[in-house]
Amino acid sequence: MNKQALAIDNFVKPLAELFNTIVFWPISIIGIEVPIVVLFLFSAGVYFTIYLGFPAATALPRALRIVFGWESTGNNAGEVSHFQALATALAGTVGIGNIANVAVAISIGGPGVIFWMITAGFLGTSSKLMECTLGVRFRTEYEDGSVSGGPMYFLRDGLGLINKKILGKVLGASYAVCLLFATLGSGNMFQSNQAYRQVVNLTGGLSESWLADKGWLFGLVMAICLSLVIVGGIKSIARVTEKLVPFMAIIYLLLAIIVILANYEAIPYALQVIFTGAFQPMGAVGGAVGVAIMGIQRSVFSNEAGIGTASIAHSAVRTDYPASEGIVSLLEPIIDTVVICTITGMVIITANYETPDLLSGQLSGIELTSQAFKKTFSFAPFIVSIAAVLFAFSTLISWSYYGLKAWSYLFGKSFWGELLYKFIFCAAAVLGCTITLNNVLLFSDAMVFIIAVPNLIGLIVLGPIVKEELKRFSSSGTPDSNQSNQSIENETK
Repeated sequence: MNKQALAIDNFVKPLAELFNTIVFWPISIIGIEVPIVVLFLFSAGVYFTIYLGFPAATALPRALRIVFGWESTGNNAGEVSHFQALATALAGTVGIGNIANVAVAISIGGPGVIFWMITAGFLGTSSKLMECTLGVRFRTEYEDGSVSGGPMYFLRDGLGLINKKILGKVLGASYAVCLLFATLGSGNMFQSNQAYRQVVNLTGGLSESWLADKGWLFGLVMAICLSLVIVGGIKSIARVTEKLVPFMAIIYLLLAIIVILANYEAIPYALQVIFTGAFQPMGAVGGAVGVAIMGIQRSVFSNEAGIGTASIAHSAVRTDYPASEGIVSLLEPIIDTVVICTITGMVIITANYETPDLLSGQLSGIELTSQAFKKTFSFAPFIVSIAAVLFAFSTLISWSYYGLKAWSYLFGKSFWGELLYKFIFCAAAVLGCTITLNNVLLFSDAMVFIIAVPNLIGLIVLGPIVKEELKRFSSSGTPDSNQSNQSIENETK
């Protein structure tokens, strides 16, 4: 680490450690320390699931009909299709974590964590439906046809609608400030850094790779590619993500499924240890409760349900019914966590069947996943590395849009202001490949989760509005706007 980077890292360290301690403040459950914010997110998912009547089971067929265009929802306002909005949001959640974090969870908590990840993933669908419905309901539409939405808007305008204007403005501004820091750290520098490191490992490692001392070059190439996408705004981003996300997901999943089928004799074993390990774990992380907490925490980290960021992308959809996009958004945790993370877990567990020492603790993260793939196909780590780079790049694209909306919310919508933000974002991608800022990233990670607090407060208070929009979408015709607002005010009161 150079002197400038070290100075920045040391300057941020006290604040980062303090803020991280506050955000991830733990409570003890049967001797296991659990971050309160994670419990808050999971509990909210349980509450919203009951409140909305288990939408993952009841609304899933309709979500598929809408996203594939088999059901019309109108297109009076908005910039992108339902499929493009979903792809953009998925680009922000489907990332390196789907490859690395699953391996981390299994190496610590055993195969049983997969069961709890799936459980938390299904519960997260309700949080997504809530926040994305509100994101569209309270989005701001501009004369040029562009739109802005997300938690900062539904906190400000939604709470303002029920005579809580000051609280709404404070929570909305707080969300935007924290999100801006999070996009530059976890949503940018961390992603570019991990993509660079993966390419270096693939091309010989720190000792042999030609790129080992050329992080600036890799970062510059990534920044140029990134700028070509994000300068065009959400329409350009959506055109890329609607192609990139399915491509990278299909390539990764096909390889993973082939690996699992190649080890078909281990599939019954894998399913058995996932279920039994969830309730009768043999690991040393505190028993069944510890395994459940590990799985829930990894699920929350993966799909970001309750964080609110996805609603920023979904708010750009072309629709006359906010609830239609809320229903579409419940596909996110299912694809991200229930499908991709579970299949990654199955690859690791089936590989461990033939090589029991794979989960001995010597490997973790993406190295463990790569090794599990390599047990079946020697070339597999190359494809895993390509997938990791694509996952990282797609996350950069989506989080650039999230940060842009936070920027315009705080400083106003202007061409030069937004261009300045995009330059800063691209420069941060180069920075992420050239230096290691541990405490800067620690600080930004805390920012990602602190924004869950104002977001969840808004979801709980504005829950009746979501129900109202779901009823409106289910019924024929569109009620008068004033009548709708009056009924919302009365129900919320």
